[in-house]
Amino acid sequence: MAKPAIHPTAIVSEGAVIADGVEIGPFCLVGENVSLGKNTKLFSHVVIEETVVGSDCSIFPFTSIGLQPQDMKYNGEKTGVTIGNNNIIREYVTIHRASVDGNKLTKLGNDNFIMAYAHIAHDCNIGNNIIIANATTFGGHCTVEDFAFIGGLVAVHQFVSVGRYSMIGGFSAINKDIPPYTTASNDRAKLYGLNTIGLKRRNFDDETIQDLKKAYKLLFRSKLPMKDAIESIKKEVRQCDAVKNFISFAEKNKRGLCR
Repeated sequence: MAKPAIHPTAIVSEGAVIADGVEIGPFCLVGENVSLGKNTKLFSHVVIEETVVGSDCSIFPFTSIGLQPQDMKYNGEKTGVTIGNNNIIREYVTIHRASVDGNKLTKLGNDNFIMAYAHIAHDCNIGNNIIIANATTFGGHCTVEDFAFIGGLVAVHQFVSVGRYSMIGGFSAINKDIPPYTTASNDRAKLYGLNTIGLKRRNFDDETIQDLKKAYKLLFRSKLPMKDAIESIKKEVRQCDAVKNFISFAEKNKRGLCR
């Protein structure tokens, strides 16, 4: 395994842990409590503090990770960021370290593509295999489940959850939870049915997609109170894993569901 390659203009703290194969480009600043996994590359002008980064990540110029959160209550407490493996983080992305209100970590999983100018605020929990397009902004304490796709110029209110395999159209404002497997769009976003094309691309079988359509209609088009609609789904729809996830998300939500 190749030794780390650090450009002479980069400033790397003696306390940073730098694995084999890491490349740190010109004018990067790597703080003391930073760990960079194997073959991760910082192209140039990257600022990173209080962060653990996994292997095989690509972090593009003018990105800042692990700086203090934009939280008026934060007063220098020990918090951080964890980033998994195989992530692509493009130019001017900002990922802030956690506040003291959550579990003291902002999290990014594996195999994500974070496009330019995106902002991930303190205490967010971003899962795996997620695409976040240009200039999308997450308020603090947001959750994004696996395989979600968020279009460009989207604003996501703090504490909102975005369900797995969902798709949010560009230039949308999200102030309520987006159920899994659905599509949402528009200012003060509303739902537009299932993310059928996305589900097919992810090899969901026709029977499961039909089950989700039945569950969706019962929850959002039956005019039943939510509690009654959920009970109907449990009785009338085959309880495959996807339907169970759909029900669980609806039952756990606190901000209210986008409808």
